[in-house]
Amino acid sequence: MTTQVISKEPTNSPPVSKYSKDRKVGEGTYAVVYLGNQIATKRKIAIKEIKTGIFKDGLDMSAIREVKYLQELKHANVIELIDVFSGTNNLNLVLEFLPCDLEVLIKDTSVVFKSSDIKSWLLMTLRGVHHCHRNFILHRDLKPNNLLLAPDGELKIADFGLARSLGNANEDLSSNVVTRWYRSPELLFGAKHYSVAVDMWSVGIIFAELMLRTPYLPGKDDVDQLDVTFRALGTPTELIWPNVSSLPLYNALRVYPPPSRQELRNRFSAATEKALDLLISMTQLDPSRRCDLTQALLHDFFVESPRPTEPADLPKKKEKVKEEDEESDTKRRKF
Repeated sequence: MTTQVISKEPTNSPPVSKYSKDRKVGEGTYAVVYLGNQIATKRKIAIKEIKTGIFKDGLDMSAIREVKYLQELKHANVIELIDVFSGTNNLNLVLEFLPCDLEVLIKDTSVVFKSSDIKSWLLMTLRGVHHCHRNFILHRDLKPNNLLLAPDGELKIADFGLARSLGNANEDLSSNVVTRWYRSPELLFGAKHYSVAVDMWSVGIIFAELMLRTPYLPGKDDVDQLDVTFRALGTPTELIWPNVSSLPLYNALRVYPPPSRQELRNRFSAATEKALDLLISMTQLDPSRRCDLTQALLHDFFVESPRPTEPADLPKKKEKVKEEDEESDTKRRKF
């Protein structure tokens, strides 16, 4: 993978002087995130300052991936990379300001979700992921925490540190991708060859979480994740997933029956039949049977009443009285 990391701004003044870093809102092992402004336009921005001095080769591969893919992807439902510039022992990504993520809203019980709201968030997620896939990019870490919300209500996919290009079908890929609760069965089984279906599974689990207002498949560790997943959806067999037993980590599984339609209706009591149809299609255990992004976007669920809420009318995070409370909410994110 090669990418040229350069400032996208005119060169008549140093890039660092074009932005202010007003407030630190998060810090991880490899990056610090600041809120600030684009000085010329007063536009609010976020600056992700990636530390380069701690890496043997200068830059972490996840940082290179993030820059590369965000420079390639321009879409209403993908976070905008405004600029990139280097500093002393750091690389700075200037990103559009997105004050909230979907996980915050899911956890905020004071915010009421209508079925039309869930439909709107799901539709925007699918549009963003579809844009990634048609540009031959797998995200590989879709989860509510990486679905950020703009002030105008638009949902934006963020954090492309685990993304990769769809290349040679025979190339071995890492199965240690996607945050565990949103990791597809083929990844849990250690598959070295997989497709865009891993992203579709993640979106399906996010859809379930939006309806339940709690994580759908919260495994405690990798072994427990297998048990939690198959207890909810049934243990895959050769009959429903040909050659599944040949995957590296398929062994000594406890056998659970697949849930009946009525069990799923009880589990998702507010879901319509078309919503259940879409959820089932997105979370097929056999990745070859999962719907693709085009099929999901054209599903009848999106045209049945009620229609998706307009982004500007979607629920928003309640304003905090104290600035430090807002900071503490933002700090729990993984940067």
